[in-house]
Amino acid sequence: MPDSEQLSKPKFLFDENVDRRLEIFLKQQGLDIIRKSKQLSNGKLSEFSKSEKRIFVTNDSDFTDRLSYNEETIFSIVWLRISQRRIESSKQAFLKLVNETKPEDFEGNLITLYEDRFEISPLSSEEA
Repeated sequence: MPDSEQLSKPKFLFDENVDRRLEIFLKQQGLDIIRKSKQLSNGKLSEFSKSEKRIFVTNDSDFTDRLSYNEETIFSIVWLRISQRRIESSKQAFLKLVNETKPEDFEGNLITLYEDRFEISPLSSEEA
């Protein structure tokens, strides 16, 4: 892999509600993942995502509210729509997402991740 691709790998911020087994597995695959303190508010998490250019990964549907969480307030969101009881499916779906996208596909977007596919839509606060 060329150095330029290595430098542009996406960075992730995992919400407290994401299964740690997924985090551990993805770190073993070489992904840059951090998790912040449980005491941080949703607003602080979104600020950190924006300032550090980290893709926020969550199971929380609150982050799909584009009036509160849009391209002005958060870098990017991956909303997990796979049951946490299906950890192997989560691992494979997340790897597929990372392998089939480029880092620039994330910025300013909400990515909804299902077992068999993912959907990318803009985080625009304006109604479509």
